[in-house]
Amino acid sequence: MMPPDPTRPYPIAEHPRVGFLKPLITRPTIVVGDYTYYDDPLGPERFEEACVLHHYDFIGDRLVIGKFCAIATGVRFIMNGANHAMTGFSTFPFNIFGDAWREGFDFATIQAGFRGDTMVGNDVWLGMEALIMPGVNIGDGAIIAAHSVVASDVPAYAVVGGNPARLMRRRFDDDIIVRLQAVAWWEWSVEKITRNLDAIRGSDIDALEKAH
Repeated sequence: MMPPDPTRPYPIAEHPRVGFLKPLITRPTIVVGDYTYYDDPLGPERFEEACVLHHYDFIGDRLVIGKFCAIATGVRFIMNGANHAMTGFSTFPFNIFGDAWREGFDFATIQAGFRGDTMVGNDVWLGMEALIMPGVNIGDGAIIAAHSVVASDVPAYAVVGGNPARLMRRRFDDDIIVRLQAVAWWEWSVEKITRNLDAIRGSDIDALEKAH
């Protein structure tokens, strides 16, 4: 049998709520790797509209998601366009209402709070209704618990949860994490991945390193 086709938007015929995101993405400021999927009973094609919020082209920040990520229903990414100016006494966005309130507005007062691109590594599991704040970097193999609010970077192979999300545990010892990132199985060809699924799904790092 052939491995799944990453260019097929709906890879599970009986479950159209699950979709590979890469072929569904239309915006150049959203980059998603092969086999990363979004699960939504209303349809995965809603991802850009429903899950990536306050993402404006004129700001230019990117959402970059790696390969083989599992994104549960209702996960949301808050982008830098949600930011209000915080350099003065008031955070009220007078300028967006136009007319005289737009006069004298300095866009740099909003830019001062921008946090850059939001980056999600490979093989990351984002639990239901997790909220990812702007500029966060989530490492490879991390797990984000359902309903978490992630406002700071998450290390590789960490399990975080809560509001704000805190480190609950590391999935593996530090030396195993280093070896896993060196193997980087998600960068293998799909043929090699398919041949070595037992090693990838298993917990024997020696076997994974010896895969060919």
